[in-house]
Amino acid sequence: MVGERVARRLPQNWTWIVGTRAAVLLSLAVALLSVATGIVNIEQPAADFGPVAAYVPAIVQQGVGFTGALTGFLMVASALALRRGLRVGWYATVVLLPMTAIQGLLQASPYSIPLVVLSLISLPTVLITRRQFDRELGLTTTQLAAGGALIGVQAYGTFGAFALREDFDGISNLLDAFYFTLVTSSTVGYGDIGPTSPDAQLFTMSVVVLGVASFGIAIGALVGPAIQARITKTLGKMTESQLELLENHILVLGYGELTEPIVDELNAAGRSFVIVTKDREAATELAERDIPVVTGDPSDEAPLERAHIERAVAAVVATNHDAEDALSVLTARELASDLRIVAAATDRENTTKLERAGADAVISPAVLGGSLLVRSALGSDNSALIDRILEDEEP
Repeated sequence: MVGERVARRLPQNWTWIVGTRAAVLLSLAVALLSVATGIVNIEQPAADFGPVAAYVPAIVQQGVGFTGALTGFLMVASALALRRGLRVGWYATVVLLPMTAIQGLLQASPYSIPLVVLSLISLPTVLITRRQFDRELGLTTTQLAAGGALIGVQAYGTFGAFALREDFDGISNLLDAFYFTLVTSSTVGYGDIGPTSPDAQLFTMSVVVLGVASFGIAIGALVGPAIQARITKTLGKMTESQLELLENHILVLGYGELTEPIVDELNAAGRSFVIVTKDREAATELAERDIPVVTGDPSDEAPLERAHIERAVAAVVATNHDAEDALSVLTARELASDLRIVAAATDRENTTKLERAGADAVISPAVLGGSLLVRSALGSDNSALIDRILEDEEP
């Protein structure tokens, strides 16, 4: 019976794996091909090729060559997001694939035929694998604010420069205004466009100040965590910048046999969490699995403060040592009086002690597991039993 169930699941899992990998690999192939054809068509003169060539001006063919390379780089980012199972990567890929096909047609070049064909072939594969990409991006408030600031400054500079175009030497359209803003705010400053009036000079100075600040904040908030994640995986601990981004997370105090199921449940629920453990070997292993961890005794104040217990929404204490758990609960309660704390009592006799230490709810895994086994053997529904046990365990 078990063998039949496993046999039925294998084709489904195999289909899921193959479909996901195919979507990622096809998207990456389109991305690389789009960059390559875009660069080739920028260098090559306008070609008279294909049924649309006669209707596409030469300047448009050159323009889509540049935008084709840009779209290709965006496709690389969306393919990497697909590889991580992110839903936003799926949406971006579905939008970008038709764009690459259209740009390939407008390039009106024989080099673009493989790009058009591969884009059209890849789109159905990505569409049918939608359910495989269900992870949320989970940007923090700081990251959203940093991205919004960067976009806002670029919009401010572009429309402001266009409005003052009579006071600038070299701005005649929105593209010129955006070019000026991007070059100025990034401090590149080619000098081909310059202000010719005091108002334009003051505006340019504001673009420089706001642009440099927004670029710095955006790089620190958006790119920094990715670099720090690699450092975390190497060193086995979270960096201070990563800890500063924690918000509305769940603290898992201590590490033991009960911690793994907790981690699985939190990952499945898509919740942000941090494990605080004094076991350095366990901390290193957790970091290698990309699980956020702070190395330190959870009964001490310093590690909990580093994990920003004041921003946490709940704490779970579930190791095999009730005495150590009681100290962790006590420390957590002193640091965050309103925090909801749930603890597990290895020995049911210690339930009262954990409650006195400050736990809002104490559950005995042994009692819960035994009751579930008996009810399951009798063919009863477990959901009602779980609810009753949890109510009984509440103080």
